Amino acid sequence: MTSVQPRRVTRFVATRLLSSAVVLLGVLVVVFTLVHLVPGDPVRLALGTRYTPEAYEALRAASGLDRPLYEQFGTYLLNAITGNLGVSFRNGEPVTATLMSRLPATVSLALFGVVVALVIAVPAGIWSALREGRVSDIIVRTSSQVGVSIPDFWLGMILISVFSVTLGLLPASGYTPLTEDPLDWLRHVALPGLTVGLVAGAIMTRYIRAAVLEIASSGYVRTAVSKGLAPRTITFGHIVRGALVPVLTIAGIQLATILGGVVVVEVVFAWPGLGRLVYDAVAARDYPLIQGAILLIAVMFILVNLLVDILYAVVDPRIRVS
Repeated sequence: MTSVQPRRVTRFVATRLLSSAVVLLGVLVVVFTLVHLVPGDPVRLALGTRYTPEAYEALRAASGLDRPLYEQFGTYLLNAITGNLGVSFRNGEPVTATLMSRLPATVSLALFGVVVALVIAVPAGIWSALREGRVSDIIVRTSSQVGVSIPDFWLGMILISVFSVTLGLLPASGYTPLTEDPLDWLRHVALPGLTVGLVAGAIMTRYIRAAVLEIASSGYVRTAVSKGLAPRTITFGHIVRGALVPVLTIAGIQLATILGGVVVVEVVFAWPGLGRLVYDAVAARDYPLIQGAILLIAVMFILVNLLVDILYAVVDPRIRVS
């Protein structure tokens, strides 16, 4: 039995890795195709006032845009595998270096936002479900509905108005790397992190409440109640543990969403993350930067989903391969 279980886990992880590789290949194809369907000439736009016919043809040749599409895709695929994502049209810097310089800001914002969301959603969702129909349940459900309905840019401006303009407690914009000054990083990430965390927390509260209600009405919980187990044991040993898989699902989705770049929040707080980078790259028709950024975001989505799948198998052994 002990020798079979590791093989099952290994096969489970290998299957998820293979499916992730197939998804990534599909993303490469879709990104390459969509970017080339964007209207406008990126080379002409990149040159701007420096345009001359000679410079135009030279940049097209250097970027490979003068070759057939199938050759461009083949080169793009090989370069992506090796981590060479080309050179930005706007500033002439390597795309990989540009993305890596923005990645820490995005990751720190995403992790802070998800922690805020979990701190709010887990206790609120469990509390609301265990008191279904009571005043506390109504308050939690109403609050979460309001949180889901509020636009994140409006919430961000309200937080800036209160904590930056009125109280002067926190900066309204800017970013300090965590490794340079953790305290200053916390001051700068607090408002954008609260913005994405409050919105994500409202969404997660509703999912957690529904998951706890579903588990609480299941047969094995009713059996535990009939056996006379202590309410605390039933709540934490059966209901909360059974709801961990849905919690992992929604937490993974929210983390991946924030990692993908909350563009509006990053613009409001002048946060130098991937979302704002993609926004600027699309405006400038910077093909290499658009492709590289979307590819990196897709890889992060895939990695988060893979991690959640593996955590599924840890939390609930029934999910491990049949």
